[in-house]
Amino acid sequence: MTHWIIAPVVLPALVAALMVVALRHSLALQRAASIVSILALNAIAVALLASATQTGPEAYFLGNWPAPFGIVLVLDRLSAMMVLLLTGLALPVVLYAVGSGWDAKGAHFHPLLQFLLMGIAGAFLTGDAFNLFVFFEVLLIASYGLMIHGGTRDRTRAGIQYVAFNLVGSSLFLIALATIYAVTGTLNMADLAEKLPTLPDGDAALIRVAAVMLIMVFAIKGALVPLQFWLPGTYANAPGVVASMFAVMTKVGAYATLRFGTLIFPTTLPATGPLVAEMLLPAALLTLAIGAIGILGATTLPRLVAMAAIASMGTAFIAIAAFTPATTSAALYYILHSTLATAALFLVADLVTRRRTDGMLTAQSPIAQSGLIGALFMVAAIAIAGMPPLSGFIGKLLILDAWRDHAATVWTAILVSTFLTILGLSRAGSTLFWKSQATAGDAPKPKPEPLAFAAVFALLAGLAALTILAGPVTRWLDATAASLYDPAPYIAATKLYQDRADAP
Repeated sequence: MTHWIIAPVVLPALVAALMVVALRHSLALQRAASIVSILALNAIAVALLASATQTGPEAYFLGNWPAPFGIVLVLDRLSAMMVLLLTGLALPVVLYAVGSGWDAKGAHFHPLLQFLLMGIAGAFLTGDAFNLFVFFEVLLIASYGLMIHGGTRDRTRAGIQYVAFNLVGSSLFLIALATIYAVTGTLNMADLAEKLPTLPDGDAALIRVAAVMLIMVFAIKGALVPLQFWLPGTYANAPGVVASMFAVMTKVGAYATLRFGTLIFPTTLPATGPLVAEMLLPAALLTLAIGAIGILGATTLPRLVAMAAIASMGTAFIAIAAFTPATTSAALYYILHSTLATAALFLVADLVTRRRTDGMLTAQSPIAQSGLIGALFMVAAIAIAGMPPLSGFIGKLLILDAWRDHAATVWTAILVSTFLTILGLSRAGSTLFWKSQATAGDAPKPKPEPLAFAAVFALLAGLAALTILAGPVTRWLDATAASLYDPAPYIAATKLYQDRADAP
């Protein structure tokens, strides 16, 4: 499978270029190419996951340049899982875009979506810190284009704020990488994992500064307090179909934190010790609290879902912050759940807002297909709140069990925030679907959208599957978490070609 590792990066890039050059005048051909590309990406992602499970980490060396001099992509269980999550989410999103007609409201939706897939997949697969920065920039540019797709003034203003925050993060990222390279002479992740423990004590302060800056960058991507300000406005003003795709973008920050925190800056590293964990936990607790309070105070449905996304990231980072195999396994399960649940709720919010005169959480005239959309909202709300019987409940139970020695802080924060989330979602649901009243104007009545509804059902089916298969999924995630805390195979896969090149 070695040569297939680069496929999730190359395929969407080629398809996007084809759309821009040859298919730009035909939306129908762009739609067909986009759907076929994403179906192929899903097949490739499944094959990569099977390969990572059976054979362990594998590396792909671009141009046959050995690490740490050349660019390397590394496939392991974690990166394979995240790529499959990305492609699995992209399929219902593109179907919703086609079924709802959102892709026709602005130019180049499908090429931008393909470039976004390229950037996120590259971030998950890269084995080099500088190329992680490169892929961050690719996904930033593509996501900004999608953010202002068919844009209004408010959407453009939110997009500028989004770019400004992420440019600050990019600057910090470059400074941190320059610092690390000045000290170690490498940015290859496996090489850093070997060199950092042997650094002299005099370089420890520089490495700590670089670690803090990198965690700040990942906190911006993951919308951690106090760097979460870009998310509510961005997600609330983005088209619903785009916001649903963005549900996986914040997980890039969580993935990078987990990768760097276990491979490059583990708690056993003398230069940093438990610094990363000590920074993350208070920020994650505050993020969860602000997200839950924001759900109660939201005045529009898209903003309510955006605040729920912030709360879910707080929960995920709480699990990541402990940096133990048990909490990491729980974090991975919750990341899978929250990505699907947040995306589903954004699509439901889009179904609602396109059938009302505005997105305000106020009683208005009944919307078209109110019963069906209300049922979808209820299921998605149960999932995002973490109520039984769906996978959110299992995910939070796993996190609580992994943190059972910290009931006074972690348990209280998660349980209270869950209660506030239930209150906020219940208020929103009752206002939208139970307190409808006649008004002077008629709400918009869009044409039938079977493909759009099928996309929402597909995401909810994914949550149901994650619930039903919780046993085998958690066992697989336990093994994945254990592999992160035993990085020797990952390092060996990256060094394999170099050893072969050095052989006489």
